[in-house]
Amino acid sequence: MNAQPDFTGAADGGVRILPLPAFNDNYIWAVVRDTSVVVVDPGQAEPVQRLLHEQGLTLRAILLTHHHADHVGGVTELVAATGARVYGPALEVLPHCDVLLGEGDSVELPDVGLSLSVLDVPGHTAGHIAYAGKAAGRPVLFCGDTLFAGGCGRLFEGTPAQMTDSLRKLGTLPEDTSVFCAHEYTLANLRWALAVEPANRTLQQWYERAQQLRAEGVPTLPSWIGQERATNPFLRIQEVDVAKAAAAWAGRVLSSPVDVFASLREWKNNFK
Repeated sequence: MNAQPDFTGAADGGVRILPLPAFNDNYIWAVVRDTSVVVVDPGQAEPVQRLLHEQGLTLRAILLTHHHADHVGGVTELVAATGARVYGPALEVLPHCDVLLGEGDSVELPDVGLSLSVLDVPGHTAGHIAYAGKAAGRPVLFCGDTLFAGGCGRLFEGTPAQMTDSLRKLGTLPEDTSVFCAHEYTLANLRWALAVEPANRTLQQWYERAQQLRAEGVPTLPSWIGQERATNPFLRIQEVDVAKAAAAWAGRVLSSPVDVFASLREWKNNFK
């Protein structure tokens, strides 16, 4: 099993990617180089303002993935204080947005070494987007609430077919792509994943490692695409054991990958 990616140092082009805890289990991701910073999904302004003050940084830009309050609640205050440029999904109503984005658009933020492409990933919300590309040459994904370590977002506005397609897009990214999702849901997700695939040794090892990290007060994130392909049931709907488990839970034949996904999502929704 590969080691967890570490972006907290400044070895690669001087770029650090830091998790700023917010609310109970959110992470605002801060991409820092020299005195510049870009943040992703600032649901609260205060953690970002504290970082700016403590490290003498200038907020250059804000990237938004979707409209939920725990991802955009700090935007207005941060823009008023810093004048940062805001990028976000074109199909969602946001408190502030300077650059509206959809699939095929790109975001170049050289101050912090970010070069990103935009992907439409509806499912959690209707207009959700993700940012995939490079941070100082290293492959990264900022995916909001679409993909989690061991899980995926609930379907508040989209359909199982949409989310299946969105996760397929993310799952085909290079396996060493670091996954910066927006919530510390990993332990709960992996407990459920083990109910789906109890014999998956890689998943067992990842759960043990995640428990250790949380016991030490360390984030389990970022994950990476290769790890998610090997352990996340929602990226494994074509695997025979996963499909069988989903059908057994549903108590019926599942005739397509979308049906497998829908069964898994319902299972996770009700898992205790």
